[in-house]
Amino acid sequence: MGYTLAEKIIAAHRVDGAPGGDVSAGDHVQARVDVVLANDITAPIAIREFEKLDDGNGPLSGRVFDPERVVLVADHFTPNKDIKSAEQCRFVRQFAEEQGLPHHYDGGRAGIEHVLLPEQGLVAPGDLVVGADSHTCTYGALGAFATGMGSTDIGVAMATGQVWLRVPETMRIVYRGELRPWVGGKDLILETIGRIGVSGALYQAIEFAGPAVKGLSMAARFTMANMAIEAGGKAGLFDVDDKTREYVGGRVERAYTAYRADEDADYARVLEMDVSQLEPVVAEPHLPENVRPVGAIGEVEIDQAVIGSCTNGRLEDLRTAAQVLRGQQVAPGVRCIVIPGTQKVYLDALREGLVEALIEAGAVVSTPTCGPCLGGHMGVLAAGERAVSTTNRNFRGRMGDPASEVYLSGPAVAAASAVAGRIIHPDGI
Repeated sequence: MGYTLAEKIIAAHRVDGAPGGDVSAGDHVQARVDVVLANDITAPIAIREFEKLDDGNGPLSGRVFDPERVVLVADHFTPNKDIKSAEQCRFVRQFAEEQGLPHHYDGGRAGIEHVLLPEQGLVAPGDLVVGADSHTCTYGALGAFATGMGSTDIGVAMATGQVWLRVPETMRIVYRGELRPWVGGKDLILETIGRIGVSGALYQAIEFAGPAVKGLSMAARFTMANMAIEAGGKAGLFDVDDKTREYVGGRVERAYTAYRADEDADYARVLEMDVSQLEPVVAEPHLPENVRPVGAIGEVEIDQAVIGSCTNGRLEDLRTAAQVLRGQQVAPGVRCIVIPGTQKVYLDALREGLVEALIEAGAVVSTPTCGPCLGGHMGVLAAGERAVSTTNRNFRGRMGDPASEVYLSGPAVAAASAVAGRIIHPDGI
């Protein structure tokens, strides 16, 4: 019996036994990590646990295992929204300075972590990445095994370069058919979650495969891998192909190994999806599994549209939004907030004239931040307000007051809805 992509990567990183030795779903292994990540919310907890570590013979060295492999990004409550967030970021900044961490991103160097790390070439195919953020699974688009963990685990990983984990089962999803206009990675992953549910891949790795995904851009693949966690997944992975190699070329400066699942790998489930008739979809409150075609949503008026986040804050997403908004006007009474994923995305959007088009349409363009996605700042909803958003979660109270509502969509639907004042297909404006 062959091995899945997740099993091969974990096997190559195991330290409790022969490195590269066989592993199977359900095994508990100690594994070496390539990258350890935390942000301005989760890093302070991890740092405090790191500082308390004791191997039984006394405190550890107090130094991270490899300064090049520990990445800290200030992105959730930044630019600092209040005194507490400022103190959090200062604490992380001081730790990064004490440890000599070259990959501490703050201020004008910062961006939304899961857009920033691939852009900076910090994650490579075949890596094992752990982060104190559930959407660390985004890097599976590069053929890496990447997963979120608690801050205590991350504190240990920063000190030892190792983690303990249970090898997940794998679900393989094969997408067939040619995508229709305005349908992208966000629609594919929302449709998938709508079919299998938010617990449909609980503690499983998801392999995204098939002709439809092979045709996707890297931005669309990042979007899909990002939301594997919304299906309960431990990780979401794509095969490494020419598009992947082109993306990492010139970014990743270290050697890497691209793994591929065996044809006779043992899968917990194989799901075939024909997406040739799929139209843009929307997830209604208050779960990402409440998915309907946009045409079946009905008359849903909105107060706010958010385009950005670690799910859809890349240049391709801003191009789509600008394509819809150019020459249009955001509806009276609607706030349209556009958030580039990184400073580079922002600068590229400026150079292409996208920011000008967005602002002329009446949108607000923000500095890179996770802000509204977690109800932190830069777009918090009041009671009774409704938003359509390209973010990844629409739980009750996620973006503000518990009596507000969030509908999830791709950037084309969000932009069109901002113009119409209600959720609508992009062809409807």
